Amino acid sequence: MESRTPVTIALDAWGVSYRLHLHQGPISSVEQAARERGLIPEQIIRSLLFRLENGEFVLVLMPGPGKVSWPKLRRRLGVTRLTTAAAEIVQSITGYPPGSVSPYGLPSTVRLLADLRLLRHTTVSIGAGIPDAGVILRTEDLLRTLQPELDDLGE
Repeated sequence: MESRTPVTIALDAWGVSYRLHLHQGPISSVEQAARERGLIPEQIIRSLLFRLENGEFVLVLMPGPGKVSWPKLRRRLGVTRLTTAAAEIVQSITGYPPGSVSPYGLPSTVRLLADLRLLRHTTVSIGAGIPDAGVILRTEDLLRTLQPELDDLGE
């Protein structure tokens, strides 16, 4: 398994301290990923891609098993319609396969929102850009380098 990914390359360029965790086998849940990384599920930050009615995309960082509130997200974005991006769209927009999407190392700029619940922990883990791996870093570094729009986006 690789030890350098577009995510780790981006973090290295920012000078961010992180730990790349390579799982021994396939990951089937947020709970499993957290357990194997020595974290709790709420520290696993999922990167979820949505397509807006105008064809633009937005990436939402959602902690743990939490669900995005569609009404809150639509209101925040000022749209009436949006959809979850299909797997092939996720790959083409982010450059990453579903399940390993990260807000770092994207091939082009995508609007980035983050649920306020990610502020509850000083350490979080995000997708590493490769299957069955995660990057563990300080929440403070994630916020400083990405500067996502923070809002209450969860159910």
